[in-house]
Amino acid sequence: MRIVLCYPVEQKHKHQIQAVVPQAELVDAGQERVAVELPTADIFCGHPKVPVPWAEVVARGRLRWIQSSAAGLDHCLVPEVIGSQITVTSASGVLADQVAEHGLGLAIACTRRLPLFLEQQRAGEFVRRPTRDLTDATVGIVGLGGVGRRLVEVLRPFRVRILATDFFPIRKPAGVDFLGGPADLPEVLRQVDVLFLCVPLTPQTRGMIDARALAMLPPGAILVNMARGPLVDENALADALESGHLDSAALDVTPQEPPAPTSRLWTAPRLIITPHVAGQSARRIDAMTDFFCDNLRRYLSGEPLRNLVDKTRGFPEPPEDFPA
Repeated sequence: MRIVLCYPVEQKHKHQIQAVVPQAELVDAGQERVAVELPTADIFCGHPKVPVPWAEVVARGRLRWIQSSAAGLDHCLVPEVIGSQITVTSASGVLADQVAEHGLGLAIACTRRLPLFLEQQRAGEFVRRPTRDLTDATVGIVGLGGVGRRLVEVLRPFRVRILATDFFPIRKPAGVDFLGGPADLPEVLRQVDVLFLCVPLTPQTRGMIDARALAMLPPGAILVNMARGPLVDENALADALESGHLDSAALDVTPQEPPAPTSRLWTAPRLIITPHVAGQSARRIDAMTDFFCDNLRRYLSGEPLRNLVDKTRGFPEPPEDFPA
């Protein structure tokens, strides 16, 4: 058995994985060698950020299982993999604490006008200007998976009213006032003060927040995206900010990363951009390795895998024990 890794493991993580399957050949490919090593892998764990020959991998017929080290699966769910017998599992929920915390920070930065006050500080100005409240606001969450449900928990002390949509509108958490399916999104958009995007990137969600969706938001709404950049039409977002229809927006992800030098996102007013860091944590690689080792044990013993992905939909179905 040959296991190829493409996430930033240290020696202790390799020892941890090897302990689960001592007889396996473990290859730490990194981004530099993943394209070369992947075609001869039996199991792959990682997130390639460089082009890899998925068609060749599938044609060889050796790879049996992809464990993504990211919640998003757009890096591996290419047509060849979708049509193959390769099992795919995601890292959904592994970094939910960090992503939800970052999303909360971005929302508070918008409501409390932190970018404006930092600009004033650099200019040596001490001017009181109006701020907004997150407390008692109506919040929309699009996507109630691991991150979305953790976001519900961290928002609870702010006494917000939460309206959510999800592909699987089941097991509504106690802190959510309304949970609907994708068809209910327009009604949610029309009511929210702050909108969080927590959905995976699929053909159905790509560009879902376009000019029409942004126009449905009430004047003065705030948009926070810490999911995938192509969910949002960047020119429509820039238009909504420049016209004043949106109060502000915060993006941890952008359609192109980094945005092109000519992108309007760089100059759009009242827009915060962080460089795709929501999932960063000092414990990130430890948590991912723990998850992979647990799934590896399950794989070897024939037990059901955690976060098993429906490849045609592009994300896992919620587990039976998903907390309500």
